[in-house]
Amino acid sequence: MSSFEVIGGNRLNGEIIPQGAKNEALQILCATLLTPDEVIIHNIPDIIDVNRLIELLKSLGVQINKLGEGSYSFKAEDINLEYLKTDDFREKSTSLRGSIMIIGPLLTRFGKGYMPRPGGDKIGRRRLDTHFIGFEKLGARFEYNDRDSFYKVEAKSLKGTYMLLDEASVTGTANIIMTAVKAKGKTSIYNAACEPYIQQLCKMLNRMGAKISGISSNLITIEGVNELGGCEHRILPDMIEIGSFIGLAAMTGSSIKIKDVSFQDLGIIPDQFARLGIEIIKENDDIYIPRHDHYQIETFIDGSIMTIADAPWPGLTPDLLSVFLVVATQAKGSILIHQKMFESRLFFVDKLIDMGAQIILCDPHRATIVGLDNYYKLKPTVMTTPDIRAGVALLIAALSADGKSIIHNIDQIDRGYQNIDLRLNKIGAKIKRIENPY
Repeated sequence: MSSFEVIGGNRLNGEIIPQGAKNEALQILCATLLTPDEVIIHNIPDIIDVNRLIELLKSLGVQINKLGEGSYSFKAEDINLEYLKTDDFREKSTSLRGSIMIIGPLLTRFGKGYMPRPGGDKIGRRRLDTHFIGFEKLGARFEYNDRDSFYKVEAKSLKGTYMLLDEASVTGTANIIMTAVKAKGKTSIYNAACEPYIQQLCKMLNRMGAKISGISSNLITIEGVNELGGCEHRILPDMIEIGSFIGLAAMTGSSIKIKDVSFQDLGIIPDQFARLGIEIIKENDDIYIPRHDHYQIETFIDGSIMTIADAPWPGLTPDLLSVFLVVATQAKGSILIHQKMFESRLFFVDKLIDMGAQIILCDPHRATIVGLDNYYKLKPTVMTTPDIRAGVALLIAALSADGKSIIHNIDQIDRGYQNIDLRLNKIGAKIKRIENPY
């Protein structure tokens, strides 16, 4: 287990380029299974979860060649379906949640897909019903072995249909879309997730020969085709990392330019940071965060306390609420953070309270923060990160605290952030990676 030693209290200055989007990459990589032809993907982030999925695809028989930094070619011409029954497959697929999205492509192309219960962050229950209900509506037969926690779907043929998803699940929507592209007839998916990741997946599939309409809406229509071909695709910059850098700049009183952010795909994120009093200056496709000695949280028009809550796109992504929460600790004013989608994601706030933050955890989903307005800095401490997003929020807190903090279990951060220590050190941070400290 690795740790970060962080010397906080330093202002940062310079430019930083966001990595490719983790959540998009996991979908796009799984989509390479839909065709025997070559698919070239650019801007793939070099992070643990993505690298694990690449290794899983390679073990399945996908020919993978690295073309350059962040660029790979994939050719799923000779897939070994017997590998799905091996212990090695079970071990690799349970190491990340994104592996669930290989089932849809395997089902529609080969008529069957198997998967043990996938891994991922421990942030509460994350059910998979939406995926398998969708497969069943397309004509697949579903079995779940409770003893082995193993999912199995098979179908001799798939037929398009209308379905209303019980939740706007991003991975569920992606999995169903990838299954329906080769089903016979028309499939309509209502209450579909419409995040930029889903839009990117649909655009890529259309370049491969799929017929998908309603992209960017919550009603997606798919006309099934017989075959899909190869294509070339570039992954968007990671909006979660961009939001993390915005929060970092404000929290540490730094001036940072974030390059090539694909501003039109950030949605409500810049406006929500503005509600915390953070100035964001758009310069072409870059954003500049000037130095903030103080920033003040707005109130609603009637004077009531500001509330920031997650919601399906185009609402605020839940992956950024941990960052909003930690940034609010040094704002002027009070705010209620309402995490609706995951039941354990706010439990990391006890570590911020230990650092001197004024936070009331109302229940597993809501926390009230009384900002310290930078008059009382957070205190350095020793802490352990429970998940990816809490991990980067705690790193931001440590960088703002005067003195030395230790963050254990940083493998969680490495799952979603590419060389975050090296990149931040280039603009003035003082982060030292400690391998196997115990």
